[in-house]
Parts: sequence; structure tokens; C-alpha cells
Amino acid sequence: MSCETPQPTILESCRRANVLTVSFELDGQRFTALNGGPMFKFTEAISFVVRCDSQDEVDYYWSSSPPGAARANAAGFKDKFGISWQVVPARLPELIQHPRAMQAMMGMKKLDIAELERAAHSSDSQ
Repeated sequence: MSCETPQPTILESCRRANVLTVSFELDGQRFTALNGGPMFKFTEAISFVVRCDSQDEVDYYWSSSPPGAARANAAGFKDKFGISWQVVPARLPELIQHPRAMQAMMGMKKLDIAELERAAHSSDSQ
């Protein structure tokens, strides 16, 4: 049995076998998950980031969140497993360097690139 591939039947077998680590790949990025035991739960301290190049991508992933997902903030949601996902514009780190863009982001229900850009540019003209 290989616990390298995150397929439901294999993952269930790994759980029953009390496997310590599982390696998997998402979009070409390798990850290793450690079974720290039941006292360690998923938290927002670790989340997967879906970087989006356009508002269309943000809207697509935002509206495609899986069934049972709970909205966590303007950028993300928590899935039924308790894993946090952030759907963010690729330019977000650059934009929120501007105080007004950061303030605008804090009030959003879903990230809006045009609004963040407007807020960032209004900071520049002040």
C-alpha cells in the first residue's frame, strides 16, 4: 500500500494503519502531512492559497467553494475537513502595502481587485 496518493480509499486505509506521514502533490507542489494525533486540529494558521490573476478567477473560485464550506473572511473559506483556503489576487501583497487598500480589504465580503486598486491609487495621490 502506498500512502503517497490522496485517494479516499487509500487515505482511509492510511488512517486505519495509523500512518505517521503522507506525501501528496497539488498542482506540482509536493506536501508532506504529519499525523500529530487527535490533539492537533487544523487552524487558520495554515492555509492553502489559490493565487488568481484576474477578477474572473477570483469570482470563479469563490463561487466554486465546495459544499459544506464556511466563509472565513473576504479571501477564504474553510472546507468540510477544516482546511482553510484563501482565494487571493496575485497582486494582493503589493496592493495592501497601501494603507487605504488594506482598510478597503478589511471591509470586503469577497476580494475585489478593482476596488483594491482604486484604494491603493487614492493612497498614492494623497
